[in-house]
Amino acid sequence: MQNMRHPVILTGIVLFLVVHAFAAVPDACEAPNVEITSLSLTKRACELIYQSKFDAAGKLIEKHCKDIKSQPPILSELAQTIQEYQAICQQRQSAREDAYIERLAELEKLSTKTDSNDVNDVSSVSDVNNITEVLLVIAKACELADEQQKEELLSKPYVKQTIQKAINKAAEYESEGKWLDAYITCYSWLQAIETNNEAYTKYAEHLVEKASIVASFLNSPCETRKERFQGVNEEMFVWAIDFLKTNYIDIIDYKQMITNAIKRCKLLGEVVSLSYPDLSKSLTGVSSSVPELPQKQPEELQESFPAPDSRKLAAWSAALSAVLGEVEQSPTGFGEEDFIDVFKKVLALNETTVDLPRQVLIAQFAEASLSTLDPYTVIVWPKQVRDFQKMMTNEFTGIGIEITKQKGLLTVASLLPDTPAYNSGLDAEDVIEKVDGIETKDMTLICAVHKITGPKGTKVTLTIRHAGEEETRDITITRARITVPTLRGWQRTKAGRWRYMIDDEEKIGYVRITSFSERTPADLEKVLNKLEEEGLKGLILDLRFNSGGLLDSAIEVTDKFLKEGLIVRTERGFGRGLVFEAAHEENTHPNYPLVILINSSSASASEIVAGALEDEKHNRAILVGKRTHGKGSVQGIVYYPGEGAQLKYTMAYYHLPSGQRVESQEAMKKRGRKDWGIGPNIEVELRSDELKKMIEVQRNNDVLVKTGTNSSKHEFTKHTIKETLATDPQLAVGVLVIKSKLVEAKAQASAAKLQRTQSSRSAELKSARAG
Repeated sequence: MQNMRHPVILTGIVLFLVVHAFAAVPDACEAPNVEITSLSLTKRACELIYQSKFDAAGKLIEKHCKDIKSQPPILSELAQTIQEYQAICQQRQSAREDAYIERLAELEKLSTKTDSNDVNDVSSVSDVNNITEVLLVIAKACELADEQQKEELLSKPYVKQTIQKAINKAAEYESEGKWLDAYITCYSWLQAIETNNEAYTKYAEHLVEKASIVASFLNSPCETRKERFQGVNEEMFVWAIDFLKTNYIDIIDYKQMITNAIKRCKLLGEVVSLSYPDLSKSLTGVSSSVPELPQKQPEELQESFPAPDSRKLAAWSAALSAVLGEVEQSPTGFGEEDFIDVFKKVLALNETTVDLPRQVLIAQFAEASLSTLDPYTVIVWPKQVRDFQKMMTNEFTGIGIEITKQKGLLTVASLLPDTPAYNSGLDAEDVIEKVDGIETKDMTLICAVHKITGPKGTKVTLTIRHAGEEETRDITITRARITVPTLRGWQRTKAGRWRYMIDDEEKIGYVRITSFSERTPADLEKVLNKLEEEGLKGLILDLRFNSGGLLDSAIEVTDKFLKEGLIVRTERGFGRGLVFEAAHEENTHPNYPLVILINSSSASASEIVAGALEDEKHNRAILVGKRTHGKGSVQGIVYYPGEGAQLKYTMAYYHLPSGQRVESQEAMKKRGRKDWGIGPNIEVELRSDELKKMIEVQRNNDVLVKTGTNSSKHEFTKHTIKETLATDPQLAVGVLVIKSKLVEAKAQASAAKLQRTQSSRSAELKSARAG
């Protein structure tokens, strides 16, 4: 009988040890149950990593594993990942400090070249190129500086004098009606130097507003003013106002709308009066409050409309002031009918006074009044509809190239595969000197796109110069229907195919979505299936610079990564209804680690995807980068019957699965807050110099050339994964987060295996005890 007791006693000891191993809180890596200790530490460390607390995670591991040689392999992997993150931070900090010292030295060198430090010396403010050069260095130095360094920098006499010189020069430009020059010379730089200065920001916006008014009157190489506003009429605007009354998301403040519109109309008169050279010095009978008028106009402006009469312009300004006074003194019940009445009164006043081009006036009145609602409610006039549709659908009729302005030259950035351009003699880095005989030197990119695109089956002739060659030649290409793919990998092959696996060893995939079109979900499905066939273990979804697109497309993309639950809730105003969009289990992809890259240019549909997948209801993704743009609303499109115009209007706000609304940047700034849009879990903000390098490497990896053409002899740089990650800290950190997730999964798998083994042994012991 004594011998029979031994198995029972032995079993009790073993069970006690097993239970103790699970219950004990690990204090060191030498604890008896290494796998359980590793899992506990790994989970705690990874939680810190996903909260952007890499240093704390490293200290936690170091605390429990003082001897690096004693670390279990899983913890060693995690420690290595943390060290890689710290190395990235140290390298960036070192580069920042070195760059700051270089900018200070550059600024010192520029200061010694200054002939005069007298702010009132006319010659010292006349050379705008010198001023701009110095402001550029100051802006770069401010970006690199910490708060104390920035304060010291801005207090330097030379810096203060340069800023004053720029303001003086801007005032000089403004007195000549050169508002765009005033903005470019001064206030665009002052905004960059002092990003929180509201006065600079507001004045910069004022200058841009005036410059845009001038541009609306002038002809361009792509269109005359008459062509630009073709089809614009007052009925379209009246219809839009009537539609918004019952369909806009919020209560409409018609009084504020009409106030802004009248102020814009007054600004029109001011701009017209100052946008001509040789101002008259001897006008009589004109109120001193009305700017003097020129005796002659630039040739371009003469073609747009006749020179305004000074007395009629004065009458226009006075009449608008009277109307504005009536509006401001009106009771609070100023409604839609009152708004329309004032609009028609303004049109009538224009005909009896200054007689500005009617279509331009209508367009400016509409833009100013609708801008008080939000930045996204706009009338798309008939001439703009084609471009608007191209933007929304990523489809157009053209030749299939991506163009850029390099050093002021219109240049082919890349070809699109299987397009007319790809099958012609055109190639990447070709300079397009003429389009159908019109020189491109002074063309904007938008204008060049207008000229190169056109109806399907028509021809366009490009005068091009291959890279490294002196002679030009003409290439005639027949336009066709082009669909621009919205998905990209990290690098394009010579055949035009994308490489989506960014880490072959760890099987980490990378997909960049440039916008959300109808084809985006189906294209993403193909890419994900291919990556999963190759053994995908983690995915990075890059939504940086993705300004949005179709709501349905964003919902479908999100649905691919969720089995169930709410994706987004759109809420229309005044109780007009809630729309809930939920995930479906069918066709859901595996639950592999997911990181989404975001920045301040990620907007609208991008914010819905990133916000839903990161939301606490799902915890499906980790967000890396910078806070998103903060659009926070959904737009609808309605067509004006029979006239070709469209109205894009804000119809709903959207809420994340856990209920919080995605706030707009405009609304939050008015409240003095910065928590708009979607914030990252791990913030990685790129400096402008880093952003420039990242975009350059990305562009080189994106480029597609046509093998066999003369320019293809030029060596196009393709960057390795290591080089790509070195110039893109946001992507590099994203990869480290995926690796941390994979380490955590390994720890869980190891612990689960141990538990199964222990359960099996426990069962054997129980069986032995029973026996």
